[in-house]
Amino acid sequence: MPEINKDFIVDGPISSQMISDVLNASTRLDIGAQSIFLGQIRGDIINNQSVTGIEYSVYEEMIEPEMQKIITTITGKYSDIQKIHILHSAGLVKVGEISLLVFVCCGHRAQAFKAVEEIVDLIKLRIPIWKKEFLEDDTHRWPENRL
Repeated sequence: MPEINKDFIVDGPISSQMISDVLNASTRLDIGAQSIFLGQIRGDIINNQSVTGIEYSVYEEMIEPEMQKIITTITGKYSDIQKIHILHSAGLVKVGEISLLVFVCCGHRAQAFKAVEEIVDLIKLRIPIWKKEFLEDDTHRWPENRL
């Protein structure tokens, strides 16, 4: 059975220390590939205004059950997975900061690459987290998740 983290949501941005802790947490000898996705807030231009940050609102009670469904789907599809670690921010995350970490360890690289991509897509489709983008003129908008 793969190692899976239970706390998926962190308050604010995902720090470099959190990333380091995740990367260094496993000493398993059956892991031959580690694949990581870090979602960083872009400084997009919308209506001639720069994005300054995103505030994530989370439906707390639904996060764990929905994440478990994603993990069940992924571990059923990719038999080589040894570890999955997912972190997503809640609250304000500024441009340049990290808001999503998906880390997958497998015996071999092919499944690690595919699993990370699929997990990121499923999070965007199924996890009840909403984004409020703040612009440099102090206005905001609620964008839809895109794959």
